[in-house]
Amino acid sequence: MRDDARARNRLSRTPPRWAIVAALAFMGMCSSFMFTLVVPLQADLPRLLNATREDTTWVITITLLVAAVATPIAGRLGDMYGKRRVVIALLLALVVGSAIAALSTSIIGVIIGRGLQGAVSGVVPLGIAIMRDVLPPQRLGTAVALMSATMGVGGAVGMPLAAFIALNADWHALFWLGAGLGLLSLVLVFLVVPEDVLRSPGRLDWRGAIGLAAGLSGILLFISRGAEWGWTSPLALGCAIGGIGMLLLWGWYQLRTTDPLLDLRVAARPAVLLTNIAGIGMGFALFASNVTFPQMLEMPEELGGGFGLDMLGAALVIMPAGLVMMVISPLSGWLERTVGPRPLFTVGAAAIVLAYVFVLIWSTEVWHILVANLFIGVGIGFTFAAMPMIIMRSVPADETGASNGLNALFRSVGTSTASAVMGAVLAGMSVEVAGAMVPTREAFLLCFWLAIGAGVITVVLSLMIPRPKPLPHAALR
Repeated sequence: MRDDARARNRLSRTPPRWAIVAALAFMGMCSSFMFTLVVPLQADLPRLLNATREDTTWVITITLLVAAVATPIAGRLGDMYGKRRVVIALLLALVVGSAIAALSTSIIGVIIGRGLQGAVSGVVPLGIAIMRDVLPPQRLGTAVALMSATMGVGGAVGMPLAAFIALNADWHALFWLGAGLGLLSLVLVFLVVPEDVLRSPGRLDWRGAIGLAAGLSGILLFISRGAEWGWTSPLALGCAIGGIGMLLLWGWYQLRTTDPLLDLRVAARPAVLLTNIAGIGMGFALFASNVTFPQMLEMPEELGGGFGLDMLGAALVIMPAGLVMMVISPLSGWLERTVGPRPLFTVGAAAIVLAYVFVLIWSTEVWHILVANLFIGVGIGFTFAAMPMIIMRSVPADETGASNGLNALFRSVGTSTASAVMGAVLAGMSVEVAGAMVPTREAFLLCFWLAIGAGVITVVLSLMIPRPKPLPHAALR
């Protein structure tokens, strides 16, 4: 225990803690920006890449798949070999992937680049784990809230920037922007973030990593491509059954091997398990708004139900939600210290339910969408700040990276599910208007009801989470 105390003291001396938090937060925003980087190009990708629309959907899908697989694996590697080292490796993958995509004129190169960009999502749970190592408990809540907020801030604030570049420059410039942000993040990490001394000894469970990757890929392929392939098609069912079977086999193996990739006994603790399941609902609720609100804002008014904004105007309406997440992060940290992370989680989930109830009743003006999205920003800001704190109070310090990575994985399952479900609803409840297939108002209302359902389930799960214990290292301060 004395060695751990001395190690933490060395970590917290220099550089200034505020600089470490700022560098990690910037890195997190760059990571989340990669998921909205190509959103303004989605409709034009078939023409730009000379490929079919079915093929160009992989430009989006591959990022989600790699992110889901890489995040928990990166967390385990960080616990074993040093979080800073793994962060640097992931940022290098972002830079290399962005450069490959920027230099590509074919879909293959862009897909490879986008896959490498997806791997950088692992820096957010690793950044939270670094904060646990270097910050005192009284400052940790606010810093984690800020880091968690970057998962929404980067995408929301970056979307208008991506839209502006897409409208005024060659599409390759978007990927050069990604490379530049990655390089800047690398410089900040090298200069500011200290080396790790708190590590979990062991070896990397490569069999476990491969099994987890295969199982998750099957499940996420079913979720993300099932509507296109047909939910009952042999290919979709093969992915689902194969993925579930592989995950069951993987779980059996993890419980019987030494140095498992993820300690499922820790993950099965009620506080961790319920938080992770609730994370699926939060991911679903967040991405439901990302799918429905931009479409409503950009649909022509004459087609019914739309507001006729261009992509930049729609992005500017969406952006304030990300700013709200950033602004309320100090409040989230104060509330976490005052009332605890569990009530904060419940309040955040309730705010999201309120947001969708609001837009279910009022969605005829642009400001209605803006207000609802602001509520979602508050809800995501509170819940994303609470989840890692609940988990960190429930797991050993040397498993923080892997455990937060697992929570990020569950949120990714929620976002992927929302993308597939909302896309299927909007496509299945469309009518032809002026030669174009347009989602009906009833389709959007059904999407809002589904998001409300996910939010209500999350509220219930949050109330079932056991009260977390004080942070294990608090006595060392």
